[in-house]
Amino acid sequence: MTTVQRQSTARAAAEGPLARVPFPVVDEVARHCADPLEPNTVHIEIHLPGRIPPDRLREAFTHALRRHPRALMRERPHGPFARRYEWELTDGPDTDVVSVPPPVPGALALARARALTVAPPLSASPPLRLEVVEEPGTPGCVLLFTVHHTALDGPSCLRIAATAAEFLSGRPAPVVPSPVRPLAAPAQRAARTPVLARPARVAAGRPGPVPGNAMLVAELPVPRREPDAPYTVNDQLMAATALTVADWNREHGAPERPLRITMPVDDRSRGPEMPIGNGTRLVEVGFRAAEVAAGADMAVLLRLTAERTRALKARPRPPLGRGASLVTAPVLPVGARAATTRGLTRLAAPWTSTTLLSNIGRVPYPLDFGEAGRAGAVWFSAPARMPRGLTVTTASTGGRLHLVLRWSRALLGDDDGLRLREVFARRLAATDAEAL
Repeated sequence: MTTVQRQSTARAAAEGPLARVPFPVVDEVARHCADPLEPNTVHIEIHLPGRIPPDRLREAFTHALRRHPRALMRERPHGPFARRYEWELTDGPDTDVVSVPPPVPGALALARARALTVAPPLSASPPLRLEVVEEPGTPGCVLLFTVHHTALDGPSCLRIAATAAEFLSGRPAPVVPSPVRPLAAPAQRAARTPVLARPARVAAGRPGPVPGNAMLVAELPVPRREPDAPYTVNDQLMAATALTVADWNREHGAPERPLRITMPVDDRSRGPEMPIGNGTRLVEVGFRAAEVAAGADMAVLLRLTAERTRALKARPRPPLGRGASLVTAPVLPVGARAATTRGLTRLAAPWTSTTLLSNIGRVPYPLDFGEAGRAGAVWFSAPARMPRGLTVTTASTGGRLHLVLRWSRALLGDDDGLRLREVFARRLAATDAEAL
């Protein structure tokens, strides 16, 4: 047992019985498949034009955590025969969540590196941290969150940040409507790539000697579309992602295979009552090799993509599918289930989706932090473990698209990331209404 776990056990004894929440399926699978070389973190950057006194930010963030008590959790210690992992809900943070690293040149790059290499411990509540990053000679600051993805996802953390911003500005955020999903037509279901088709992998580039994840951030124009276009910006991003991977694989001599791109779907409300945790369900958008071949018709691809994403969003599905629900059923002790889950994950690796696109969309909150001003940019990144090895994450603020490419260093190197960004930017521009 680690020092932090011993401290948590001592606190629990002093506090008395605390509320417990069994790990949902998503949390348990993530806990089983933990890899210290590629920590399961979500990174979020909120760029502000001004600066916030750290004490005021701590006060605001503590207030926000108490408004969203489901975030105040830690993993409860368990014995070797326990049938479930459990979250223990605490009355307050175990640690000081907010820290201010030294304002040195390159402080943001260092904070980004920490977000990819050091995950907040699950044994301390809450499983996230917030660094207030400032650099000499640079106005404003960056609020950089590192979230343990076993416990929370990016939209949950953004909701907590929005509540802290409301506290600092004294103004509540406008009401954000919940997503409305259209009904799927039966004919749309047949357009998907067959489930049993083995998908393409992202071709290996020139990986470096250091393990873990790396990332690259970029700001691009949001692609335009006609008012009556049958597709969404998310569909444009999906088509651009598929074509980027297909182009990359052709450049590296990989055989042409169907692509499958994982897409998180989030049906939660965005208001103060938003459920906190891992609240998305994962669906897979399929593309036949011919649909993303060189010279593919972009208008046709966008129409097919829209049909498939609309059908997938409308179809109810467990967060990770029915197979994950069976594997995590509390029949065997968690240790035995962990070994089974890891073994099945290795066996299923060749059929894992090609890559993941997570589009947050237009940030639904003003993120007005009072004297520090409103957010001018928000960047997210999702874990990029093997065998996928590459994730594409986007959000839009102020009419600009904020893109993060994140990759496993076991698959790609820094120059590969630059090339992928160049290809993605070109392919996304080709989806613009004026280019069609």
